[in-house]
Amino acid sequence: MRTNRELYFRILNQVRPYWRWFGVGIGAMVVLALSEAAIPALLKPLIDGTFVKRDPVFLSWAPLGVIVLFAVRSLSSFASDMSFTAITTRIVYDLRVRMFDRLLSLPTRFYDAHATGRVISKLTYDVTQVTQAGTDVLTVLVKDSLIVVALLGYLFWLDWQLSLFTFVLGPTVAAVAYLVGRRMRRISHRLQSGFGDVTHILEESTRGHKVIKIFNGQDYERRRFDKAVANVRKLQFKFKVASSASVPAVEFIGSLIMAAIIYLGTHRAAMDAMTVGGFVSFFGALALLFSPIKRLTKINDPLQRGLAAADSVFTLLDEAEEPDTGTRVPNHPAGEIRFEGVTLRFPGTHRNAVGPIDLAIAAGETLALVGPSGGGKTSIANLLPRLYDPNEGRILLDGIDLREWPLRELRRQIAFVGQDVVLFNDTVAANIAYGADVDTAAIRAAAAAAGALDFIEALPQGFDTQVGENGVRLSGGQRQRLAIARALLEDPNILILDEATSALDTATEKQIQASLEDLRKGRTTIIIAHRLSTVENADRILVLQDGKILEQGRHDDLLNRGGLYTTLYRTQLDIAH
Repeated sequence: MRTNRELYFRILNQVRPYWRWFGVGIGAMVVLALSEAAIPALLKPLIDGTFVKRDPVFLSWAPLGVIVLFAVRSLSSFASDMSFTAITTRIVYDLRVRMFDRLLSLPTRFYDAHATGRVISKLTYDVTQVTQAGTDVLTVLVKDSLIVVALLGYLFWLDWQLSLFTFVLGPTVAAVAYLVGRRMRRISHRLQSGFGDVTHILEESTRGHKVIKIFNGQDYERRRFDKAVANVRKLQFKFKVASSASVPAVEFIGSLIMAAIIYLGTHRAAMDAMTVGGFVSFFGALALLFSPIKRLTKINDPLQRGLAAADSVFTLLDEAEEPDTGTRVPNHPAGEIRFEGVTLRFPGTHRNAVGPIDLAIAAGETLALVGPSGGGKTSIANLLPRLYDPNEGRILLDGIDLREWPLRELRRQIAFVGQDVVLFNDTVAANIAYGADVDTAAIRAAAAAAGALDFIEALPQGFDTQVGENGVRLSGGQRQRLAIARALLEDPNILILDEATSALDTATEKQIQASLEDLRKGRTTIIIAHRLSTVENADRILVLQDGKILEQGRHDDLLNRGGLYTTLYRTQLDIAH
């Protein structure tokens, strides 16, 4: 775990680009601190000169002095607040952009290991807590420290002997801050996790609202959410108790010091060692001293929350990106693929998801992957665009190790149409052209080739129709046709089809299959299929079980062997009839 010092200096480093705003804010704080000390300083001549000596000069200038003093205070306070608000909003923006950029470049294994809701919570909740530690805390620390120094300086100038009592406050504040701070930091870490749980449940409940309704899961979700928010409430209460305990302790010590000063000060005034105005001024400065000291004591609250949040934010920012050091790209990529001793094993498991396998796929060949669920079909397909890297062995595309390809160039060679279609809350056209810079004619041609043009033109705004979150305003078949259109527009060398026509009716499936036949020409195609009737025309079929190649060959050859493929095929025929 990072130390508090490391975290705080890293937070302050975020302020560096805005040093001009920071300078204005600090300058305004200095003026504000001096004006705070000027308030009791004005009391001494005001009382001695006007009420005691009845000096006409003071009687004329004292009201004007008060107006000028508080005008300066108001302007400096406004300048300070605006400067640090400008810094805070910019830091929040910078961190969120950097975190989102990092999320876009993180490997798939990161998303496998982290719940979506907790990741979202880092960008929404944790970042705002970081800015409190970075600027709000700094504002209080600088401004109130300067005020304390200015007031102490004035107190010692008035009467250094009485002022010695104020030094009791320093060790008291430090001890209270240290003891309370440790507990608040521990609670803050648990609070971060608690907010992540709440966000995660909200995200799941929103996304799965149909399942919740159909299976009457409302009571279960209520209990789950109630447990999560109750945990957050309890932690927030504990945090507030720890935070609130510091101020009464400091106030009690302060009251003892003030009582002692009142007692000794009145005796010194009676002995003419201090004027009445001097004593009132001293007491006023002492009274003003307690407010910034209390604020400095309470600084632990946002500081500990901010440091815990910073640990969460910087952990995400420090996550290793997808390795992308490749520099080799062939002049004319063809799509020849070779697996050499490839093994894939997921973290926390002892069984290989894939391999070891050796496999050669010729450029332009159509290869079908079939077999029981969990056999490794999708895992093999995920290895090609380097969503995962093999634990052992290597994969070559056109004779070049995938790790030597730049990721952008590698993935430009591949298009994917999956069983679970992902669409974005944007227009139909934007979803078809996702990641590509193409004109309307190309989008329209891809939609026509995918058999999607008729239903798109029937939509209220045609290609400009918003599809909703993950295409919720479209049917399953319509969503899949948009995904196929997206792949057609990509014009890849390698095509991966993972049950690409599973959501279509028979008539539409035949239409799409004809389009896919045209799309596959001259391209290396990998088809993942459970319905074996859809891969009968493949150049080669691989039968996978437990991540290994059990059988391979053409459809007729595999049927004649009487192995697992024959069993799967006949079982599906029996079910169909």
